[in-house]
Amino acid sequence: MLTSLQNPLVKQMRKLHRTKERQRQNLLLLEGTNLLESCCGLSYPLVTVCCTPEWQSHYPQLWKKASQGSERAEVITHSVMEAVTTTVNPDGVVAVASRDALRQSLATKPSLGLAVEKLQDPGNLGTIIRTAVAAHSDGLWLSADSVDVDHPKVLRASAGEWFRLPMAVSPDLKSVVEGYREQGIQVVATLPQAAFTYWEIDFRLPTVILLGNEAGGLSADLVALADQQVTIPLSAGVESLNVAIASALLLYEAQRQRQDWG
Repeated sequence: MLTSLQNPLVKQMRKLHRTKERQRQNLLLLEGTNLLESCCGLSYPLVTVCCTPEWQSHYPQLWKKASQGSERAEVITHSVMEAVTTTVNPDGVVAVASRDALRQSLATKPSLGLAVEKLQDPGNLGTIIRTAVAAHSDGLWLSADSVDVDHPKVLRASAGEWFRLPMAVSPDLKSVVEGYREQGIQVVATLPQAAFTYWEIDFRLPTVILLGNEAGGLSADLVALADQQVTIPLSAGVESLNVAIASALLLYEAQRQRQDWG
């Protein structure tokens, strides 16, 4: 059992708490049973997997599968687990994987895609990813000034669905959206004031939905690219909806119109 906080593996995993280190080492930090189950279900190759004795006894089959699919497997103490994870109460397992392994490419002409600008909250991004997978989205573009797409909180909030959604980060999201629009793909922006509600437009068309910053919304440059500007009606006195909730409403309205749940 690995017990020392000074162990080189422990030090290396603790570095992965920082965005720059995850990028430099090209690694993901995967915390929790849901993420590990998702990895193993997709045969996503692991670099390292660590668990506490209690977790190992509770999930023997998952531990066996994860260990066999990992370059290194270690049983560790609770104190070491707390040191290598970012969660306040880790559930007993953590893994490290390559950022690039088995990542899917975005569709060149999506049927239903998302473009997200300056999103800052990792919980919101993780929830959007989870919802996008559930609602059959083809993929997600994220502006480079948003939260790190590989942030541990993003992965946890995605409830294991992070691996199922094609994603890319762009330093020029405007050019990405322009490219899709030139292909004839409908671009939809959600605004506080718009002529149409979100259920009044035709989502059966190939569509990219634009989502903006939690506080400031979409930039004027992206709004100007929208073929359709829609609003989500709110009761008097309610200023706005959470961006993840807004994404769910639009994605599920698109699927309602398409009636495609296969």
